[in-house]
Amino acid sequence: MELRHLRYFVAVAEEGSFLTAAQRRLNTSQPSLSRQIRDLENEVGVQLLERQARGVTLTAAGRVFLDHARLALLQVEAATDGARRTAEPQRPALSMGFLVGLEVMWLPHLLRILREEAPEVEVTLCTQSSPELTLALMRGKLDVAFLRPEKDSAGLIFKMLAKEPLIAVLPADHRLASRKKIRPQDLAREIYVSSARTSPVLQAVIDDYASRVGITLKARYEGENISSAMSLVASTGGISLVPLYAQNMLAPNVVARAIEGGAPTVDLALGFNQENSSPLLQRLLSRADELIASVQNQSIIRYAEVQ
Repeated sequence: MELRHLRYFVAVAEEGSFLTAAQRRLNTSQPSLSRQIRDLENEVGVQLLERQARGVTLTAAGRVFLDHARLALLQVEAATDGARRTAEPQRPALSMGFLVGLEVMWLPHLLRILREEAPEVEVTLCTQSSPELTLALMRGKLDVAFLRPEKDSAGLIFKMLAKEPLIAVLPADHRLASRKKIRPQDLAREIYVSSARTSPVLQAVIDDYASRVGITLKARYEGENISSAMSLVASTGGISLVPLYAQNMLAPNVVARAIEGGAPTVDLALGFNQENSSPLLQRLLSRADELIASVQNQSIIRYAEVQ
């Protein structure tokens, strides 16, 4: 798989047509573009696009792949910009950290704001667990991070971004997958997969919820993070509770369902060190409300029913 495959796929997905993408965006022929997309689908191992008489539409796998393809291209762009500017350390720079999967939701809007504030900004990115991001902020390794407001975070300030409802994820062929909402009692009867091994804040929310509704959730399997937990869900036939943003990471054989009776929520925050005097960081923080509104209005996340 090469970067051009990702660029071609994104162009076709956004244009909804091989011909339009080939002529308007890629300066190539339609037959050549079709071959490139077939090669990509063979490499991935699943069908990404449905060919129709009047264009193309994304399959469920294609929708997931599109989000990550966009992110990969953004990261390559950021890496290229950073490499070209290493000889000019005086240019503004910002190091950012994300919980795994959150970058797809927030990074495009964040980069737009940063480039408006400092067109020559050098951006570095990393994805880690919330405790690891907290430690990196405290040590000055990161300027800003999208994380949970951890208890042991001396010297850090958290700007609340959202209260994320938890959803249930389960195999697409699970007997409960036909329901729109999952009852708490159903969770207690199924194989439970923990998604919070490296997230004490999320684990505390889940434990409090289980106690409040009178169920016991003793994990038979534990994932290192949300992504690995969902892999365990698919392989074991179990159920896990994850924050809503994780729906962006669903594989085609896993589905998300709302929790009946009012879902618990976990806080998402923008964290930074109060001793960080970066002017660019301060300008970014001054536009945090704008960033939140942009994500809420234009998010590419396909939400589960949460009402």
